[in-house]
Amino acid sequence: MSSIIDTTAESIRSMEIRGAGRIARAGAEALRGFAETYAGNDLASFRADLKAAEQTLLASRPTAVSLWNGVQSSLKGAYKTESVDAARELILANSRQFCKRSLEAGDMIARIGAKRICDGDTVMTHCNSSMAVGIIEEAHRQGKEFKVYATESRPWRQGIITVTQLAEAGVDTTLIIDSAVRSVMKRTDKVFVGADTVTSHGALINKIGTSQLALAAHEARVQFYACAETYKFSPMTLYGDMVTIEERDISEVVRPGEIPASVKVFNPVFDSTPAAYIDAIITEMGMISPGSVYGIMVEQFGYKEE
Repeated sequence: MSSIIDTTAESIRSMEIRGAGRIARAGAEALRGFAETYAGNDLASFRADLKAAEQTLLASRPTAVSLWNGVQSSLKGAYKTESVDAARELILANSRQFCKRSLEAGDMIARIGAKRICDGDTVMTHCNSSMAVGIIEEAHRQGKEFKVYATESRPWRQGIITVTQLAEAGVDTTLIIDSAVRSVMKRTDKVFVGADTVTSHGALINKIGTSQLALAAHEARVQFYACAETYKFSPMTLYGDMVTIEERDISEVVRPGEIPASVKVFNPVFDSTPAAYIDAIITEMGMISPGSVYGIMVEQFGYKEE
C-alpha cells in the first residue's frame, strides 16, 4: 500500500483532516500521489493495488459522501484503461479537475450565500464548515454589519476553529455551548450549517447537533440554510442505500474511570435533519429546495460506473 494512502486515511480517521470538502480533496490528492509514485507496469497488479487504495480511503470516513465522490471522480475510467500509464494519466487529470471544481464551488457558494445576510442580522453556525464560514466571511468583506453565534460543537469542539477563523477575519463572534442553542435562537435571524451528506430526498447528514439547530430554528421561525457542494449529494441513496452514521470511541466523551463501567456511552458523529426543516440548500448551482436534490442527482449521478 502506498504510504500517502495510509497517511491520508489515518489523518482523516483521526480528524487531523476535517471538513467534508477538505476530506474529499485529500482523498483525490492521495490517489494522485499514489498514481504519480506507483512503480511497476503490470496492469493487473496496478488494478489490485488501486482497489486496495480506494477501499482504504473510503473506510476512513464512511459517512462523508464527499470523500466517496472525490475518490470515484478521481478513478473514473481508470479500471478500464489498457495500460498502467494510461490509468496513471487519467487519475492525475481526474484528481486535478475534481480539486479545481471543489475550490471553485466553495467560492460560488460564498458569493451566493452572502446575499442572504443583511445588515443588522444575527447569524448562527455549527461545528466548522468551510462553506458556512466562507459565506460569513464574504458577507463581512462586503461591508455588512452583523453578529455571529457559533456553537462549541462537542466533543471535538470544532467551534473553537470557527470562532478563531471568524475573529481573525474581524467578524463580531460569540461562542456558545451546544445546550444554549434554543435560548440563543430567539435572537437569531438565520442559520448556516455545512453538510457531510445530502440524501436523494433532501435530508441533511451533518455534525451531531445540527438537527437540534434545525428544530429550534423551525420553532422560532428562523431561516435555516444548508451549504453544500453538489458532490456532497449521495448517489447511493438514489438506489435505496442508507447513510451510515459513524460512531467514535467513548474516550472522546469520558476519561478512563470517570464513570462506572456498567454505563454505556453513545458517541455518534452525525445526525439527520429532515428536509422539512431546511429552507434551502446553497450550492454552487444556486439556492435550491431540498425537493430539487433528486433531480440534480439523477442528472449528475444517475448511474454508477462499474
